[in-house]
Amino acid sequence: MSAPTRTVAEREAKAALIRNRLILDQAKTVGLLGSTKNTRLSGRVSSELIDAAKKRAHVTSDTELLELALSRLALEDDFGTRLVGRKGSIAADIDLDF
Repeated sequence: MSAPTRTVAEREAKAALIRNRLILDQAKTVGLLGSTKNTRLSGRVSSELIDAAKKRAHVTSDTELLELALSRLALEDDFGTRLVGRKGSIAADIDLDF
């Protein structure tokens, strides 16, 4: 018997849940998330933005969305900036043939 095929939406949801768990686990590992929630964040944004972000992230609560979004931002690397900063750092006469 073969396993039932998953729809694209189901595969995307599963991948999102795995990504979310990895991000939150990494945030916990480096001490950004823990059992103590000692700060309240408040702001006014459109409900359409919140709904779209929740849908994209596959989360349901505002707190979960905020923790995930802030964790992603806090853990984001600077690869793009570093890569662009290296432009021109390799000598033009270097032989790059393989």
